[in-house]
Amino acid sequence: MSDGQRRERRVRSPWRAVRAAVAVALTAAVLWRADLAAVLDAFRGPNPAPLFAAVALVIVDRALMGWRWIALLGAMDAGHRPRLAPALRVFFVSTFLGTFLPASIGGDAVRTVATARLGVPAAHAAAAVLLDRLLGVVGILVLAAVGLFLARDLTTHPAIVAALAFTSAVAAAGAALVFSDRAASVANRLARWMPGGGLRRLAAELIASIQLHRHHRGRITAVLAASVAVQVLRVLEAWTLGLALGVPAGFSAYLAFVPLILLVMLLPITVNGIGTSQAAFVWLFARAGVEPAPAFALSVLFLTLGVVGNLPGAILYAVGPSKGVDGPRPAHPPA
Repeated sequence: MSDGQRRERRVRSPWRAVRAAVAVALTAAVLWRADLAAVLDAFRGPNPAPLFAAVALVIVDRALMGWRWIALLGAMDAGHRPRLAPALRVFFVSTFLGTFLPASIGGDAVRTVATARLGVPAAHAAAAVLLDRLLGVVGILVLAAVGLFLARDLTTHPAIVAALAFTSAVAAAGAALVFSDRAASVANRLARWMPGGGLRRLAAELIASIQLHRHHRGRITAVLAASVAVQVLRVLEAWTLGLALGVPAGFSAYLAFVPLILLVMLLPITVNGIGTSQAAFVWLFARAGVEPAPAFALSVLFLTLGVVGNLPGAILYAVGPSKGVDGPRPAHPPA
């Protein structure tokens, strides 16, 4: 391990510990306010039919996310595209492993490395993952705009403003890197300051790979539409979970609040949105007259449903590579 990597690990470890501590403290504070006994009572006797509906929705959600990422891989030339079956396996296994890694970027790293092992150049693999993440953020922003239209007074709240500012800055920087030569030039100049010739070369190749997607605007538009559809599915998932728990809120409350909750969960202040999601559910659904206990229970089920959606990856990970699926790619794969 190089000195630079050791320094980076020393910086990351305290920050991860701080985020984990914030997640625990925030969850504990919200749970104390909601009252543990009342929260446990909210979990008693859920309606099974809406629960099954929520599970079905999250399966569609994950399938659409898989299509979104594979569509971005399709922007590469035919000689570098992976076969569909191993690519799907990489997607589902990486989403499962990302459940246990510190922040979603861990799953993204797993997906990038696994895709490179399928014969995809590392820069192309990383570019597809980054653009998939970027367009996912834009999808949340689109639906958050709908939420703010329905709850206009929240547009000045500090937590919402911070979440909007952070995600908008990420989306704007990503869009500029795809479509602006000037932004790419600035990024390349910054990359020259990176330590190690190999790392600088990889950064330059990544920037070039990201810029290749500017020639596939129709594909990017389709992936963005799929990203918005994923967020709509998540609103429906939360709504069906609320029906299962008997949460007294109409669908309009979910349409207004869930995109804003997803926006707040993107803030990098806790681990995997734990704590921020509980606080946001309790705070926002109180505006619809929902007591803290059922709102907290709803937040826990919402996070749990995300884990359930990753279980297909657990099965694929457990059974290991299928014969002929993860084997060598053909010399001339179909376009």
